[in-house]
Amino acid sequence: MIRVLLADDHLLIREALVLLLGTEDDIEVVAEAGRGDEAVDRALALKPDVAVLDIDMPGLDGLAAAERLSRDLPACRLVIVTAHGRPGNLRRAMAAGVRGFLGKDAPGARLAEVVRQVAGGARYIDPQLAADALAAEECPLTPRELDALRAAADGAPVARIARGLGLSEGTVRNYLSSAVTKLGVDNRHAAVRAARDLGWL
Repeated sequence: MIRVLLADDHLLIREALVLLLGTEDDIEVVAEAGRGDEAVDRALALKPDVAVLDIDMPGLDGLAAAERLSRDLPACRLVIVTAHGRPGNLRRAMAAGVRGFLGKDAPGARLAEVVRQVAGGARYIDPQLAADALAAEECPLTPRELDALRAAADGAPVARIARGLGLSEGTVRNYLSSAVTKLGVDNRHAAVRAARDLGWL
């Protein structure tokens, strides 16, 4: 029996996926969660074989949750099911140790197939997303520029970003300015939006 944790912040989708997987003789959903931090806590407690995660969740997003689980529970195989199948998200997912990546527009039976594949040690990447990722440009931002943009995403002032990152305000301004220039936008808020749209944040 493949033991699965399922995490999605939309209750209707989560319940539908639980019902869908519940019809499979060899798959059991042992836990569900609506937040990324809940998903991590429940996975660490229950040690499922596979965790199926949405990307957009409160607490921790699915990619951050995947990074934590990959580090703290390496035996748990990770699958991302998302409506945001951007190439940048796929690359971040692969870097986080995710073994399966499919869009929410995939046929319902595909999820059970992917769960079985990754539980057996294989990978599954949606072929169109894989092709898009190969064709997409690499992220031009440095890790520190990305850190500064993430910290600026909620509109925090430079002083708070600097304290949070342990940097001087001038250094934070330089990182944000550099990100704005590289992305060809007018300000840091537009840079955050652009980087998110490309799946880099």
